[in-house]
Amino acid sequence: MAELSLAQLHRSLDDPVLLSMNLLNDIASDHPRAVSFAAGRPYEEFFRVEQLYDYLGTFVTHLTEVMGLTDEEARRTLFQYGRTKGVIHDLVARYLETDEGITVDPDAVVVTVGSQEAMFLTLRALRASSQDVVLAVAPTYFGLTGAARLLDMPVLGVGDGDGGLDLADLERQVAAARARGQRPRALYLVPDFSNPTGVSLDLATRIALLGLAADLDLLIIEDNPYGLFQAGPATRPPTLKALDTQHQVVHVGSFAKTGLPGARVGFVVADQPVITKDGRPAGTLADQLSLIKSNVTLNTSPVAQAVIGGKLLRHGCSMAAANKREIEVYGANLRHVLAGLTARFAAGGPVTWNTPAGGFFVVLTVPFTVDDRSLRRSARDHGVIWTPMHHFHTGMSSSHQIRLSFSLLDDASIDEGLDRLTAFVTAEAQAPGRSA
Repeated sequence: MAELSLAQLHRSLDDPVLLSMNLLNDIASDHPRAVSFAAGRPYEEFFRVEQLYDYLGTFVTHLTEVMGLTDEEARRTLFQYGRTKGVIHDLVARYLETDEGITVDPDAVVVTVGSQEAMFLTLRALRASSQDVVLAVAPTYFGLTGAARLLDMPVLGVGDGDGGLDLADLERQVAAARARGQRPRALYLVPDFSNPTGVSLDLATRIALLGLAADLDLLIIEDNPYGLFQAGPATRPPTLKALDTQHQVVHVGSFAKTGLPGARVGFVVADQPVITKDGRPAGTLADQLSLIKSNVTLNTSPVAQAVIGGKLLRHGCSMAAANKREIEVYGANLRHVLAGLTARFAAGGPVTWNTPAGGFFVVLTVPFTVDDRSLRRSARDHGVIWTPMHHFHTGMSSSHQIRLSFSLLDDASIDEGLDRLTAFVTAEAQAPGRSA
């Protein structure tokens, strides 16, 4: 029997960053009755199988009655290999203009297999040599870190500061990297209700970041999976891409949270002009990403795109309109979690938490060290699962913070989960040698 040594495979396969998701899935499988605050999944109670047929039929009607395709051409669009950049790129562009105020040429949109592929393609294009690095606001989504690991692209952490981004530290990190002979290519961040902290950048910070990035000759990779989920009447600031006048921002989006995760449809807006070595136009960055995609996944499933396209068409290309019920659920869940924490932990005590204005996540700070072993104790002894924040920091094996995701739960599950979480925190804080 052929046997392969892990030491002879790509070094990322033994990296804790790539193991994070598997760890959480394994613990959830081992403790199926535990209440899980770990999974950042969308609310499931509104899913209906018949919606798939409805959305698919709506898209086919759009192809034949609006786009003018024959029945044969419509069938080919769904059943055959499709356009590498996607077959709903025009609908994605309409959605971006409707919900996000982003005006973009549909040809600058590449429809991807989830936002994960969008990040991978972008980093693959930017990683031209071993000197190339990407910066990310720490803590950061481990999907970005994992993609960079697979590409042998170092990730440099940038402080989050009080407002979600320390601009002075960004400038320091870029200068230090260049002094070491590295070439910073882009800054990755989630400006709206970020994963894992739930923090959003205010308008002044967004404007200042765009100016600084231009001065530093740095692209911004803006990941926007949670932007529509504002919890309350306040108006969120424009996306970075909506404010972008210099083609500084590569905008990554996903329909996993707003459409349906099983479709695995995301996209990237990459309208940056590209030139050849001798200065001739070579299209846009989207064209280059399409070339890479054609050698990775060929194209994104046209059937999956059709389902998402049908949902867009059903709601005037507005995912805000399509997600009215979900937005209400997430806002109510956030308020329920915050009220539940206030009721269970004394004000001014050693347990604290942040108060995001929307999204899926709250971060809890506890008076003891949190690591994967304590997560296993929590699942085994108290029946509650959460995500240790050290998974979102490069090279960190423990911290004093945990991420709570509330998107998938109902009121009863939140209450039960918080009761179990309180019991876990109390036990850990009282255990010899565990408190800070």
